[in-house]
Amino acid sequence: MTSRKPDEQLARNSTLRLVRAAPLATARRAVTEGRGRPAPRPPQGTPPQAELARQARAVLADAARVARWAAVDRDPGAGPLTEAARERAATALELTPEQVSAAWDRARLAGLVELHDGTVRPGWRLKAWDRDDSAVQRGWVALFDAWSLVHPGPADIAPATVAEVIEAVPQVLSLLQLSAGPVLVPTLLDLLQQRVAELHEGRCEVPYGPQPAPAPTSTEPPAAADPVDEALLPPLLDWALDGLAAVGALTRGEGQATLTPLGNWAVWVKLEQICVAAQSPAGNIEQSAEHMLRGCARLTPGPARAEYRAWLAARTVGSAVTELLTVARGEDALLRGLAFEALRVVGAPAEADVRAAAHDTSLRPYALLWLAEYEGADPEDASEVLTREESTWLWVDTAAAVADHGESDLLVRHLESAVQGSVPALLAEVRALGHPRTVQVLVALAAAHPDPALAKAVRRAAFQVHTGGS
Repeated sequence: MTSRKPDEQLARNSTLRLVRAAPLATARRAVTEGRGRPAPRPPQGTPPQAELARQARAVLADAARVARWAAVDRDPGAGPLTEAARERAATALELTPEQVSAAWDRARLAGLVELHDGTVRPGWRLKAWDRDDSAVQRGWVALFDAWSLVHPGPADIAPATVAEVIEAVPQVLSLLQLSAGPVLVPTLLDLLQQRVAELHEGRCEVPYGPQPAPAPTSTEPPAAADPVDEALLPPLLDWALDGLAAVGALTRGEGQATLTPLGNWAVWVKLEQICVAAQSPAGNIEQSAEHMLRGCARLTPGPARAEYRAWLAARTVGSAVTELLTVARGEDALLRGLAFEALRVVGAPAEADVRAAAHDTSLRPYALLWLAEYEGADPEDASEVLTREESTWLWVDTAAAVADHGESDLLVRHLESAVQGSVPALLAEVRALGHPRTVQVLVALAAAHPDPALAKAVRRAAFQVHTGGS
């Protein structure tokens, strides 16, 4: 097995470089484009959305309780959970400190709490938890994608071997989903061994760049790559199945595993590369800014602008701008981008408020782009007003919107809009950025990307951010 680290492998493999720097103005619209085709119907027997959401709420019940406690009972401006806060939460919620820690990690991974400039705030999914089944399902899918962070790999096994098993798990899940019932563990182990062997062969790539002169001819056969240590695969399969069971994706029985209805639905979603999108409410003109923007999310740009104009015409300009900026300051990145699209329709009367919004870290890239376009810059060139850090912040924010509301192929294509010249450079800057959705974006990108080497590097970066490593 090659010992090359994922970041080094990416840097040396020219096919994994970012192929072009697409304008960020185009990336902003990635969420709202290409969503007109009808969604495939789930397999027969899939529970209705309300039942799937009920199951997801049950899996994340403790996480939601801890998130609500953090939103209400903690000191204002509190940061990450400290030992003293953990003890207070355990007493208030009648949980053990260990259960509080586990629930806190799940709440972060599911988007129920977010860290903004060192301050914990409730995530938008927490606010929608009791009324929006789609938000609940998406929160659970985010946890499902991060199962290997919830249930860390064995410390006594090489990380590269653990990473290969993580990469092979989607095939194991596909077999479970296609079987529509219990599958014996030996059958899953056979598939895992086959898939890990394929991944291992894929790692034995031709080196990139100039090569040293060949060694003198020898009668000895060429050395084979280190074989996969198959003795490690049974315990690693048990670890993976336990991790997936821990997030509610499957159940384990006597020598077998079965997907739960929630897990079966999630794997089908992954296989079909679709997401459950929020439904567009009727009567957008009479709705609040948030509901109006959600209603416009599935519209193409032209009809959306007409809807913005109609909504604005029914209100005073000042109150409409204030309401749109309030929504933009929320946790839903899709609504943040759509709010500034609506503000483009407002035009000059919104200038002073948008200039003031440029002092808010989460709004600054959007406000600067708005101002550049307002002052006459071509929308395709407006991104030149952003610093590299601001561009990267906008890239992560847009990726969060795509992960929450778009399809996985859009998230993969979103890589092209990053300003960095390569994936390693992008990951290094994203890790240092401090965007509250970094871990969720990286986990979603790793789950969506078809290239194993890139997915491994992205997953590694997500783990480093989650654990505070470098």
